[in-house]
Amino acid sequence: MTALQALRELNSAATSNSGANYIGLTQDFNLIRYATAPVETDSAWYPSLKRGFDVIASALLLIALSPLMLIVAIAIRLESKGPVFFCQTRCGLHGKHFDFFKFRSMVVDAEAKKANLSAQSDQKSLRFKMAQDPRITRVGAFIRKYSLDELPQLLNVLRGDMSLVGPRPPIPSEVAQYTLYHHRRLAVTPGITCTWQVGGRSDIEFEQQVDLDIAYIRTRSFWQDLMILLRTPLAVITARGAY
Repeated sequence: MTALQALRELNSAATSNSGANYIGLTQDFNLIRYATAPVETDSAWYPSLKRGFDVIASALLLIALSPLMLIVAIAIRLESKGPVFFCQTRCGLHGKHFDFFKFRSMVVDAEAKKANLSAQSDQKSLRFKMAQDPRITRVGAFIRKYSLDELPQLLNVLRGDMSLVGPRPPIPSEVAQYTLYHHRRLAVTPGITCTWQVGGRSDIEFEQQVDLDIAYIRTRSFWQDLMILLRTPLAVITARGAY
């Protein structure tokens, strides 16, 4: 068992008992336990209700949106060679890795070209974001603007890797640079939409995104999740901060 695997098991055991502790590594690789953002309005039935809603809603949405997803898949294949879907390793609950699904919106060798563009990131933080990213295809620009590239993540929700609402799942290279404060984002299951996704998306700087995620974790409830979901369609249509 690797140190990272052991760390994940410790986190799983700690949070299953109290939901209030998280274990991380200091710079000299010593284990440290620290408190996650306290959950003030979470109730005993909230996790079960949230999961049940996720399963039913994601299944219904996959059925209802399947014609649209088929059109997007055909458009991607007609424009460029390569797979329709993009699968990437992301960090979920307590940092556990999972396969994250999206419609491919970039050229096939986009990941290889990323290193040469890192200095041009619009966000001066550990997260890479570029409004005029040359790796994005024409179809990709459209589906990213209206978040259609995110639709395959409904499969992640159905599988239990993600929830409909929760902090966005980061990539491992970002998590490797996290401070202990940033790690609090990993205390809950990640989601397709979240507070900052409906409030400006990439226009919001990373540190503020973390603050909003932690504020959500502190006060999360089923009704708050519903309000975020109800605000999501308008955020998608207006495409504010989408790139």
